[in-house]
Amino acid sequence: MMAQYLALKADAQDCLLFYRMGDFFEMFFDDAKIAAACLDIALTARGEHDGVAIPMCGVPAHSAEGYLARLIKAGHRVAIAEQTESPAEAKKRGGKTLVGRAIVRVVTAGTLTEEALLDARTANWCVAIGEAGGSGSGSVAIAAADVSTGRFELIETDMAGLGAELARLAPAETIASEITAFDEAATMLRPKSDFDSARGEARLKELFGVATLDGFGQFSRAGLAAAGGLIAYLDHTAKGSLPFLRPPRLQRAAQQMAIDAATRESLELTQTATGTREGSLLDAVDRTVTGAGARLLAADIGAPLMDRGGIEARLNLVQLLCDDSGLREQLRATLRSLPDIGRAIGRLAAGRGSPRDLGQLRDGLDGAQNLSGRLDRIAEPPALLAALAPQLRGHGALIDLLTRALVPMPPIDASDGGYIAPGYDAALDDLRDAGAGGRRAIAALEADYRDRTGIAQLKIRHNGVLGYHIEVPARIADALMKPDSGFTHRQTMAGAVRFNAPDLHEVALKVTQAGAHALAAEAAHLEDLTQAALDKREAIAATADALARFDVAAGLAERAGEGGWTRPTLADHACFEIEGGRHPVVEDALAKRGERFVANDCRLSEDSRLWLVTGPNMGGKSTFLRQNALIAVLAQAGSYVPATSATLGLVDRLFSRVGASDNLARGRSTFMVEMVETAAILAQATPRSFVILDEVGRGTSTYDGLAIAWAVVEAIHEDNRCRCLFATHYHELTRLAERCDALTLHHVRAREWKGELVLLHEVSEGPADRSYGLAVARLAGLPPVTIARAKAVLAKLEAGRAKTGGLAAGLDDLPLFAAAAEAVEQECDAIRAEVETIDVDALTPREALEVLYRLKALARDGSD
Repeated sequence: MMAQYLALKADAQDCLLFYRMGDFFEMFFDDAKIAAACLDIALTARGEHDGVAIPMCGVPAHSAEGYLARLIKAGHRVAIAEQTESPAEAKKRGGKTLVGRAIVRVVTAGTLTEEALLDARTANWCVAIGEAGGSGSGSVAIAAADVSTGRFELIETDMAGLGAELARLAPAETIASEITAFDEAATMLRPKSDFDSARGEARLKELFGVATLDGFGQFSRAGLAAAGGLIAYLDHTAKGSLPFLRPPRLQRAAQQMAIDAATRESLELTQTATGTREGSLLDAVDRTVTGAGARLLAADIGAPLMDRGGIEARLNLVQLLCDDSGLREQLRATLRSLPDIGRAIGRLAAGRGSPRDLGQLRDGLDGAQNLSGRLDRIAEPPALLAALAPQLRGHGALIDLLTRALVPMPPIDASDGGYIAPGYDAALDDLRDAGAGGRRAIAALEADYRDRTGIAQLKIRHNGVLGYHIEVPARIADALMKPDSGFTHRQTMAGAVRFNAPDLHEVALKVTQAGAHALAAEAAHLEDLTQAALDKREAIAATADALARFDVAAGLAERAGEGGWTRPTLADHACFEIEGGRHPVVEDALAKRGERFVANDCRLSEDSRLWLVTGPNMGGKSTFLRQNALIAVLAQAGSYVPATSATLGLVDRLFSRVGASDNLARGRSTFMVEMVETAAILAQATPRSFVILDEVGRGTSTYDGLAIAWAVVEAIHEDNRCRCLFATHYHELTRLAERCDALTLHHVRAREWKGELVLLHEVSEGPADRSYGLAVARLAGLPPVTIARAKAVLAKLEAGRAKTGGLAAGLDDLPLFAAAAEAVEQECDAIRAEVETIDVDALTPREALEVLYRLKALARDGSD
């Protein structure tokens, strides 16, 4: 046995091996030590290997899912080694009777389908990164699959956008080639041959049974490499039985608002900085009533659209349900009662389905068909509803088949039968009747045996080893032990003795045979019903998608009604006009405390596209910045927004540098992280982008920080020319309003009343009159003696500023940003011109040295 185990363990490689032994999955050696510690179960020993006791632990097979969930959550991968034959079949092979075993599946975080192992409201992506044109220098693509529903996407991107796409998907597993340039992003490296683009194309054609991929779109070599790598990995984990994958949807980064990982974390779109859903924008918006709807809403918020027509289509559907509360309530009530048919068909396709999954398909498809009848009565349906409604129909034959074949509440476990409805199969009904008659005969025998023996405690029992048998208490079993008693002794236990009898054996044999034949008949029907469902899996998946979209629209309409949200108006030009805007998460938190959120306006236009916002800490600057970024996300996701009115031009890229933290694991301080994020903004923001920046430059010396903040404001104004909200405590930056024609000054209002700071949380025009830093320090509880000392120091500093002009002295004499940039370019041009005159191949060593001296002199002259 141990030789068999070691061979399977070698095949499992770095996975923990669940080795099936009877009713348990056993683990040995280091696997046992790891699992025992992770699962908090007993670690024992079994025999010896090379003179050392073999560590061992095990879990019951019937409850293995719960243990698997804990191991997967802890970051482990588990190979399942099942028995592939019965002991009787093993004996027929002759020789030693060790039962054959094989690894039938590798359970990983990205390939889960079991209901107990998945979060119903979260997608479970497994992604592969494909590269072409040279490691780290060519094109990049992502293949992403959620095998629990069959969703399959191919995303064409580039090196700069890869991180943003991975952050959007938040995959459970990321697969890449062993020679990838993105090994830091990968959780698993696979052979480079799996990522060959030609093999990837062949795998896609074979998987979908097509001669050409033209019907799916035009895939790049990187896209084909990613798809090939992902399919190869899924095939490896499923051991040749690929899960359900729908035809791939080709997506390009330009089709969605680009949101990098730092911005997602800053804005807490789908989870907070601590990794929880509660407190995120998704949590504040989500009013869906199905798991599929919640997953789709998370995808919508994570990838706002850039297609105005698509956004308007979603908004039209939301408006219909917002205006018609009766329809909305009816729709939500229906959806609430429907099972998750998308994941049910996924389990069936993966070979891990159950009779209950077929029952869920029956009930879900029947509910969808009934819902379509209600939607068909809408006089002038929006275009999206008209397109989705037909996808709810067309399953009548399958619904009828499953209704006739299945009992109303099919069980999860098929091994005990009982899921095929009476009347569906006459032969099966006869077998059941025979079994029931036999059980009645056994009950009659039990009564007869009691009368014959005079033992009232006599019982006929059944177990998997002895089958049907007679059991009596040990203290009165002597009468049945006599040779002429008619009973045969089978087993003696501490408190009972077990017997058999010829007439019981005869009746039990009939019951057992009838039960076995009935189970086999039910299993055959289950196989046929499953295949009938799988033949319609594409249509079923489309129905699941339609139901999810209706759930999202109804949930957004419900949320809009709760919060008094408004439909945003989309414009063709780069404007951002929000009246009475609110932060949905903060507003909810305040409402729970019985407090009111102060709404604020924001009007960005070509003449006022950069707002410089000053004011005290805790005054609401960061909230104001974030709420407007969230309004942009919600609007382009197809949702109403928390405002009195909203008109905005589409945002192609969203950037948020608010509240950066350090990244010690990568050797980056808070200031370094801030500078990296700011550099990304300056490099990537376009005139159609929306940027929020808070306290740029605060992590270094005052002079350095002010200088950086000043230059960043000028660069955004002159070069990027995007819509931007820039919050700062550097009041010296307000001088830029005189130099930058599209920069306007704003502040959050605060007042001191009887020595106390009153924060009004209102955004008004003009600069703040002062910072109120000492007042905030007093609110925070600094000791009075410290506050008094700070006042004295501040008085001295302000007196010095009055004499010298303070930090900003001399800044008015600076050349404009464009002129300064031109001067730098001219210096670079002088060196470039000199380099272009050099004939490198004709230079002698001494001439080359002289050229270096000349270039050094030019560089020195330019820096003077």
